[in-house]
Amino acid sequence: MFTGIVQSVAFIDDISDENGIQTFILKFKKGFCDGLEVGASIAVDGVCLTVTKILSETRVSLDIMLPSLETTALDRYLKGDIVNVERAAKDGAEIGGHPLSGHIDFHTPILQITRIDDNHCLRFVLCDEWKRYIFPKGYIAINGASLTVSAVNKDSGWFEVWLIPETRRTTNLEAKRVGEHVNVEIERGTQVVVDTVRDTLTENLGPLMPMFEKLLAEQGIDMNALAQPAKEQTSSLPCRETS
Repeated sequence: MFTGIVQSVAFIDDISDENGIQTFILKFKKGFCDGLEVGASIAVDGVCLTVTKILSETRVSLDIMLPSLETTALDRYLKGDIVNVERAAKDGAEIGGHPLSGHIDFHTPILQITRIDDNHCLRFVLCDEWKRYIFPKGYIAINGASLTVSAVNKDSGWFEVWLIPETRRTTNLEAKRVGEHVNVEIERGTQVVVDTVRDTLTENLGPLMPMFEKLLAEQGIDMNALAQPAKEQTSSLPCRETS
């Protein structure tokens, strides 16, 4: 498990492919690898990867399987790119963001970047498959960073997050440009609650469900966002606010 609080950035020192497995050699800042062992997990731009070799006190090898390459943006990365990194959370660790599995749901391009003084807003393409889980004030992880969704337009197909200066300073999101892809992990509790609420309503309303959704839409209400109050009541974990 990870917390969504990016601990550092690392440089991709080398990339190789062999028998369908891609290997990253990452160069970390001094001290990040203290106590690290082969078999340990590191979130690399939000993707949970396993340490396969420790090459030096700052250089580590990690393998990426084909399913991860298909789901994430890692196959787009080049030698010299900067990635966000986080060591696996230890028992009793403070959850400053929200719990993350390191299993990416999808990757998506940056649609627009807005800068107003120290305010920094990123707008992303929202694909149809994941629309139901993304709504304002919902939790989300972008390249492994725990963030809060600030705005969503499901008709136009986009969602936004705002970055505080600390997030911009400690992650690679500051350097991202329009068109670049990022890894997205939806908060698992949100998925469970949204699916449960939807399944319950479908079971009880049956053929009236489409009419109910249309009625809510006419009132400007996202049916899936009805799950948010339930999620807030069942979770006592703080979220790193960025909006």
